[in-house]
Amino acid sequence: MSLSLQVDDPHEIPIRDAATVMLVRDGRHGVEVFMLRRNLNSDFVGGAYVFPGGAVDPGDSDRAIEALSVGLSDAQASELLGVGRGGLAYWVAAIRESFEEAGLLLAVDEDDRMVGFANPEVAGRFHRHRIDVDTAVRALRDVVREERLRLATDRMHYFSRWITPLGSPRRYDTRFFVAHAPEGQVPSHDDRETIANLWIRPTEALERNEAGDFTLIFPTVRTLEVLARFDSAEAVVAHARSIAEFPAILPRIVEDGGGLRIVLPGDEVYDAFSSKRLN
Repeated sequence: MSLSLQVDDPHEIPIRDAATVMLVRDGRHGVEVFMLRRNLNSDFVGGAYVFPGGAVDPGDSDRAIEALSVGLSDAQASELLGVGRGGLAYWVAAIRESFEEAGLLLAVDEDDRMVGFANPEVAGRFHRHRIDVDTAVRALRDVVREERLRLATDRMHYFSRWITPLGSPRRYDTRFFVAHAPEGQVPSHDDRETIANLWIRPTEALERNEAGDFTLIFPTVRTLEVLARFDSAEAVVAHARSIAEFPAILPRIVEDGGGLRIVLPGDEVYDAFSSKRLN
């Protein structure tokens, strides 16, 4: 077997901070996770099924956000993520992206109840809020303040950290979170960045990906493999709460006998790649 190690990133793509949230619920046949299909014309993982998420925006670290968040300070969030400051912005980004992309808002009212959209008037109002936030007409903090809500950051649990491999057209340092899906809210894709949405059992998503009709990127596959081990949404969340360490996972792409293979830290080939790159 011949292995050729890819050691260069010719475009020196900058790495952007990002966040994504896995929203889980109990379905008829076990735990389900919410997924969106990215636009086929997207220049990054077009057509792939993903969890709601995206890049951390400057507004996500607005100082006013901390006072509008429940049970998690920036200092606590930063300690969990292993950063000096600004950690809360990742939680906020995941909530904002979920609202923009799927219309699902992780926020609680003055009675600490998750906001619901069963009332048509309320649903219509939040639909307009969603469009305004997505198009940058308004900031999420202003919507939350106006509706007398607080972001449910305490109900989102840090799950893992993945960094896009060298050579990709875009690179992200993505923090994965998990949360119970908000009841009383019906998701919908935005018909812009995303073109379809569904609730799906992790095992079904993996089987369909293997069959070739449900495109997934590598970190999503590995994450679904973890979710597939649990039989309820609460078990998934409990697992996330129990995780003590969150190592950064940076896959490497290597040429293997004329094809490409993804390797992870700890693999002998991965270590050889790292050694060669450092020399």
